[in-house]
Amino acid sequence: MLDVRGISIAFGGLKAVQDFSLSIPRGGLYGLIGPNGAGKTTCFNLLTGVYTPSEGSIAVDGVDVTGLPPHQIAVAGLSRTFQNIRLFGQLSVLDNVLLGLHLRGRHSLASTLLRTGFHVSQERAMAAVAMRLLETFGLANRAEEQGKNLPYGDQRRLEIARALATEPKVLLLDEPAAGMNPQEKKALRELIQRVRQEFGVTILLIEHDMGVVMNICERITVLNFGQTIAAGTPDEVQNDPKVIEAYLGTE
Repeated sequence: MLDVRGISIAFGGLKAVQDFSLSIPRGGLYGLIGPNGAGKTTCFNLLTGVYTPSEGSIAVDGVDVTGLPPHQIAVAGLSRTFQNIRLFGQLSVLDNVLLGLHLRGRHSLASTLLRTGFHVSQERAMAAVAMRLLETFGLANRAEEQGKNLPYGDQRRLEIARALATEPKVLLLDEPAAGMNPQEKKALRELIQRVRQEFGVTILLIEHDMGVVMNICERITVLNFGQTIAAGTPDEVQNDPKVIEAYLGTE
């Protein structure tokens, strides 16, 4: 479902990501970990079109999306959340999800200005879908509140709901457990598993919390200084000497 082959990018003399490759099957739940500054979020920015790789290729469900702008990559089926929450804080919770749904809408300037029957019916249908998503994430009772007024954990869930509203084939989650307490992290693990099962989406997860990663990911890739130093099952990765050295150093 996601096939990444040898992508690289450099900023001046700094090679931020070098020859990064990853292949995730349909419905897979994989992790991407590494120390701070290892290049994880840069990889996400390459996959989603924020940066254009200097080398390599990226394909989503067999479609080459290398070098496409973010909105076209989203249309191809790849959506994401962000390390630092990027909701539209002034908009309502419902409108944040509706923005994601409009990616698949069929609008024209004329139908919008004239509010044709087709336009009105489409808006009602999208509102109904948005409310069902909010119900799934336990946010339906806060639909009319401004996004910025939600508690931190609810803002994280809303961002995932907005990403799912684009009907992605692949969902990238960038440190979704950041800032959460242990109880919230446990609920997040269950939510990610549920999202995969109910929405049939393939997931790639960046996370610093090893409890989250090791409990839910089937395979994990480890980055350090922009290079892949290990890849395998959670047991293989956490016992790899290179991974231990990257996180803990050597004597």
